[in-house]
Amino acid sequence: MPDAPLAVGYHSLPRGCLANVVTCLEIRERPLLRPAPVISGLSLQRMTAGDTARFRNLFRLVGQDIMWFSRLVLTDDALAAVIGDSRVESLVLMRDGADIGLLELDFRQEGECELSFFGLVPEVVGTGLGRILMNEALSRAWSQPITRLWVHTCSFDHPGALAFYQRSGFLPYQIMVEVHHDPRLSGHLPLQASAQVPLIGGPSPDFQTSNK
Repeated sequence: MPDAPLAVGYHSLPRGCLANVVTCLEIRERPLLRPAPVISGLSLQRMTAGDTARFRNLFRLVGQDIMWFSRLVLTDDALAAVIGDSRVESLVLMRDGADIGLLELDFRQEGECELSFFGLVPEVVGTGLGRILMNEALSRAWSQPITRLWVHTCSFDHPGALAFYQRSGFLPYQIMVEVHHDPRLSGHLPLQASAQVPLIGGPSPDFQTSNK
C-alpha cells in the first residue's frame, strides 16, 4: 500500500535521522540538446563488476558533500551486481586521465531509463562540464527504445541541480520526503562531510537503507 501522506505541520525525527525533500522529474520525449562548450582531453569509460573500488572512490569524491551514501552501504557483491549489469551503464567522465564525473543510466525497467547518478567532483562544477555530461546522458538514454527518462534530486543536492535538470528538459511530477539515518553517524561518510547539514544524534548501529 502507498505511504500515508504527511499531515500539514512540523514532524519530529528520531535522533540520528535526517529528512530530505526529494523532487522527481521526467522527460517523455527526446529533448533538444543545449549548446555545450568544447573542452579537450575528455573521455567516458564504462565501469564493470570488477570496478567496485573505483566506483566507490569516485562516488565519494562526487557525492560526499551532497550526502550521497546509498552505494556506500552496499556490499562489494551487491555493488558489482548493479554496475556489472548489462542494463546499467555506469560511466566515468575522465579528463586527461583523471576521474572527474559520474554518470549512470539504468535501463532495468522496460521502456524507461533512470538517470540514477549524475555529478562532477566539486572542483570542476560550473566549468561547463555538467552540460557536456548531460548532453551525453540524454543522447545515450534516448538512443534506446524508451518512452520515459526520469531522475530525482533532493534538498541535499547542489543548489543549482533542480534548475539545471529543468533547463535540460526535465519536468517535475512529484515531491516526496525521505527519512533516513545520517550516514556520517554510521561511519559510511566522514563526520565532516556535508557540513551544511547539522549533525545531531549518536551512532546508528542498526543503519539501513532502502536505496538502490
